[in-house]
Amino acid sequence: MDFLKKNKGKKLHNRNINISTYDYDDQHIIVEGELHDERLSISYNFNKEKQLPGTVHHMIIRLLIQFPGFMIKDVEVEMPGIPRKECVETAKTLDIIKGMNISQGFTLKIKDILGGRKGCVHLTTLLLAMAPAAIQGFWAYLARKPLKPDSSLRSMAPYIIDTCMIWRSDGPLAAKMIKQYQQNKAN
Repeated sequence: MDFLKKNKGKKLHNRNINISTYDYDDQHIIVEGELHDERLSISYNFNKEKQLPGTVHHMIIRLLIQFPGFMIKDVEVEMPGIPRKECVETAKTLDIIKGMNISQGFTLKIKDILGGRKGCVHLTTLLLAMAPAAIQGFWAYLARKPLKPDSSLRSMAPYIIDTCMIWRSDGPLAAKMIKQYQQNKAN
């Protein structure tokens, strides 16, 4: 059943998350994420003040990521659009991720150190969306030239194997990757 077609109603809110990866040097990439929340109709806040349609949140996170290891070397936060001036205080909560590696368990670590009253739900949401995009961006960085057979496969396998159903360790794609690595190593 396509319930949205049946009773579409008026669109009230829109959230866009855009994540881009940039080359930096031979040991780093930059991953930039942008979250933009748009209120599409008049609304009222908790103290009954009228809120006009427009930007509610516009937040940007930039990560300088070192490889191998996907270590977050530096983080920058910009908040061009926030609903309250106090929101700017949450930008510094991301300093704690400097030195962390984007690897298995990253999501749980981030939720533990930045979840709830420890951080900003919007920055945390954006950061969690950026982690898998960083892996994709790194692949794009590597794939600009033919991959080095053993080092590229070996370094990327931990970030791919068991990350989803088709890349499960007992599946055909993982087996193909392992076979290719072994063939390259033998040659």
